[in-house]
Amino acid sequence: MGTAMDVHDKETRSFNMSRIRGKDTKPELIVRRACHALGLRFRLHRKDLPGKPDLVFPKYKTVVFVHGCYWHSHDCKFGAVVPKTNTEFWQSKRMTTIDRDARNARELEYRGWRVLTYWECEIKDADSLVERISRDFSGD
Repeated sequence: MGTAMDVHDKETRSFNMSRIRGKDTKPELIVRRACHALGLRFRLHRKDLPGKPDLVFPKYKTVVFVHGCYWHSHDCKFGAVVPKTNTEFWQSKRMTTIDRDARNARELEYRGWRVLTYWECEIKDADSLVERISRDFSGD
């Protein structure tokens, strides 16, 4: 087995972890569809910007990150989960992610970009998501 408490062997756990994607995730695709339906046009994952934002709206000088609650330690029930195995490793990895997110946001703001973060748990309600995106891009 992978660790004393892991329900999968090392090979299965490795395979599962390798399938976790960093872009084109289901939450990201939902946000992209909602933005497109609202007539907002964007670029994806610009490598010349810190953190390679998920969506970039040059017209609005705005970037959007679509964060998974667990991986980016959101303050919801999904982000508060503490791993049962290899706890110290995963907590350290998640803290590094939080630090990197903050560093990237600061650098983007310094460059004059507005930074928006949509959390996985907030995306589940499609109507609320569309309302939020509309508000975020209405200029109010």
